[in-house]
Amino acid sequence: MKKAKILVQGIVQGVGFRPTVYRIAKGMDLTGFVRNIGNSAEIVVEGDRDRIKYFAKNLKLNKPPISKITSLKIEWTEAEDDKEFDDFLILESSPDYSGASVIPPDVATCSQCLQEVLGKDDHRYYYPFTACTDCGPRFTVIKSIPYDRERTSMDDFPLCDGCMGEYKDPLDRRYHAEATCCPLCGPSVFLYKDGLIESENPIRETVKLIEEGNIIAVKGIGGTHLVSKTTADDPVIKFRERLGRLTQPFACMSPDIAAIKSFAEVSDIEEKTLISRRRPIVVLNKNKDYYLSSVVSPGLHNIGIMLPYSGLHHLIFQYSKEPAYIMTSANMPGEPMLIENNEIINKLDGIADYFLLHDRKIINRCDDSVIRFRGGDLAFIRRSRGYVPEPYDLSNMSKNLNVLALGPEIDVTFSLLKEGKCYVSQHIGDTTKYDTFKYLQEAIKYMMGITKTDSIDVIACDLHPMFFTTKLAHDLSEKFECPVFKVQHHHAHAAALSIDSGIFEIICIGADGIGYGEDGSIWGGEILHVKDDKYDRLGSLMPQSMVSGDLTTKYPIRMVMAMLYDYYEPEELKELMKKEYIDYFKHGKKEVDLIMKQLDTGFNVVQTTSTGRVLDAIAAALKICGKRTYEGECAMKLESVAYHEKESIEIPSEIKKENGIYVLDTNKILLSVLDMIAEGKGIEDIAASAQKAVAVGLGKLAIKAAQKTGVDVIGGSGGVFYNEEISKTIKNVVTDNGYEFIQHKNSCAGDGSVSLGQAAVAALHYKD
Repeated sequence: MKKAKILVQGIVQGVGFRPTVYRIAKGMDLTGFVRNIGNSAEIVVEGDRDRIKYFAKNLKLNKPPISKITSLKIEWTEAEDDKEFDDFLILESSPDYSGASVIPPDVATCSQCLQEVLGKDDHRYYYPFTACTDCGPRFTVIKSIPYDRERTSMDDFPLCDGCMGEYKDPLDRRYHAEATCCPLCGPSVFLYKDGLIESENPIRETVKLIEEGNIIAVKGIGGTHLVSKTTADDPVIKFRERLGRLTQPFACMSPDIAAIKSFAEVSDIEEKTLISRRRPIVVLNKNKDYYLSSVVSPGLHNIGIMLPYSGLHHLIFQYSKEPAYIMTSANMPGEPMLIENNEIINKLDGIADYFLLHDRKIINRCDDSVIRFRGGDLAFIRRSRGYVPEPYDLSNMSKNLNVLALGPEIDVTFSLLKEGKCYVSQHIGDTTKYDTFKYLQEAIKYMMGITKTDSIDVIACDLHPMFFTTKLAHDLSEKFECPVFKVQHHHAHAAALSIDSGIFEIICIGADGIGYGEDGSIWGGEILHVKDDKYDRLGSLMPQSMVSGDLTTKYPIRMVMAMLYDYYEPEELKELMKKEYIDYFKHGKKEVDLIMKQLDTGFNVVQTTSTGRVLDAIAAALKICGKRTYEGECAMKLESVAYHEKESIEIPSEIKKENGIYVLDTNKILLSVLDMIAEGKGIEDIAASAQKAVAVGLGKLAIKAAQKTGVDVIGGSGGVFYNEEISKTIKNVVTDNGYEFIQHKNSCAGDGSVSLGQAAVAALHYKD
């Protein structure tokens, strides 16, 4: 007889793994035990060697639906003559082991729980907190590991006799389902406005208030949403005025796929993603019958939609016939989601009319994930709820190094690399805001806790010396007595793409709004040859002048003026600006004159190769967008206008060599745009052709770099690669010339995965 100790790592806690092990072992007449130990599952089993091997195989084949096995190691010993165990048992957890498993992400209510919620004869009928081992909150309720109820926010709700019976029965799907509860013993919801509102059914009352045009703050699993109708303009306009988000698109939630298809186009892969247990927001194109309010997603051809992922969401729609509700994060842009009841009430006073709250604590904020498809290829805009803290495997880079990577500054996540697993945090936000910077530090402390990380060997950060994350890196380096390793922004983008694709020598097109360059200028349209922890810059967009830095990112007409500076006589350029675009200058004619003086003298002028600034300039020249009120607004509206292209027009993409590298002449593209405006061409057609010219130019630059280096894989990273037509055009240019083209699929093209890339570059640099 043999005895085996099996250590299983991965997502094996809080997912019904132990009862699954129990059932398989009992079915095979094996004896022993299973328990959670630290971050992992430990199994000790006695029996015939072949039977134990088949048992291990069975574990992999029949694991619970939301579990994930990344490592299964068997240690064999000879059993004593007498069997040590008479039965197979599930033992209490032990905190001793510090392996690399992790708590699973929050997932949507499963079909069995939903059936109970909607089943009139079930004692959990219409109970919004119904959950089991296959569904419900995980990451947002856990305080520490091992993942047991007493170490979660459910510890505040002792189980009733009925729930305790399920919880202790290994054959029940609620065996050690730490979030399980029922109306007798679990959390409760209540309606609030200047005090508690007495109501037999707060959820039904909430829906009635929404239908009357009120804005409701609804506390959910990982944060709070602001909710209103979508089929009337007035509530949405009121919503915008109170929030100060006058044009930013709102995410929405619909009850089912049929409702979504009534106003949006849904492909098979988009539908599959919408109904998945992760339940992200998916950005969909509006269909020809779109009938929601035009101010939900103004100026755009698409809209972000998700399906209900909690019992509370499902119940809200049980009382409503609306095709969708606005369901947007209840926080100001870049700031943390609100999670505490008093904080929700105080900070949303004057924004929300009523508050639908509950009494379960949210331990970890976690925003909704956002996904977009480009020609069938998935792109994470935000990787958060439903995916975090599931790690990336970087064991081929480092197995022993502990790396903390802090990301950029605005669209921040951080990453923690331990034992070859890289845990990328939930969306953090804009660290220039005090509350968000504080939240970042709290989230780092928490992530180190649940991964049992006591020390850090190196801290990676952005190259920009003035970022708050860079300053934090130096503070933490003193605390952990470790070096700071700075990674150029677009190099980090490229490294994240390499991890995603598994290809570690590529030509990467880094196209976005801003990234601090090695030369101190602002990069954003770069062609990099990346191999392991090194990169060479082989091409870029033509450097352009940015007057007064950040003001140009907000008022893109300033970029137009700078790009035309060398092609117009001074008075002619000023006249053009004052005659055609004066409304785009905040201070009118005086501002035009001042910008001209700055361009003449070079005062407060920086150089940029940013693709985002060029797209913004095109949008401003076409009078599509004259002021950015949210991140990426001008480029997004340019894409939406181009989406309605009627006639294809060609704008040449001219490549030239400057200072030893190839550059795309973006001035010529903008001049062609102005020529076409003068010729009376359609705005949609000009927008589409200008976008295409930039994309073709980037593709050509990358091909030149590939030819020079002999690399046959070209990739795209950066926020510009959320633009479907630009992504598809670059892909076509690259593949038509015989090269393989790769994009992000399981990471963010934008800044949300910069920390992942930073961690990878640091790990490779310090590998030896």
